[in-house]
Amino acid sequence: MVIDASLLDYLSRKAKESPRLRMNYDLRTSAGDGSQRMLNALEPGTYLPVHRHRDTSETVVMVRGSVEERFYDEEGRMTESVVLKAGSVPCALQIEKGRWHDLVCLESGTVLFEAKDGKFIPRSPEDEKQI
Repeated sequence: MVIDASLLDYLSRKAKESPRLRMNYDLRTSAGDGSQRMLNALEPGTYLPVHRHRDTSETVVMVRGSVEERFYDEEGRMTESVVLKAGSVPCALQIEKGRWHDLVCLESGTVLFEAKDGKFIPRSPEDEKQI
């Protein structure tokens, strides 16, 4: 599979049409694949709550566009912020298991690659924070 401009444009168009302003594309090879690998197209205004992944780290690589990844302490105070932009440094991030984070999409047409260990399990309420 080639990840080309046609696929990225398609995903970005679908994200713009989505009420959530984002659309993901599953890159797993089969339903039995025990990983999470996806492209995630984001548009400005999409909402991703502050959350953590207790059982896996998360790798984020910018394919196109830019985001601000924000990190929080246990009390919900922002402790760090990193802007990731495709084609520049930094353009990727490894988020440690259990670290509270969210992200803000900074430009239209943004697409990132995400990878996590294990099959998808919906987050429980104790893994999201209202800020």
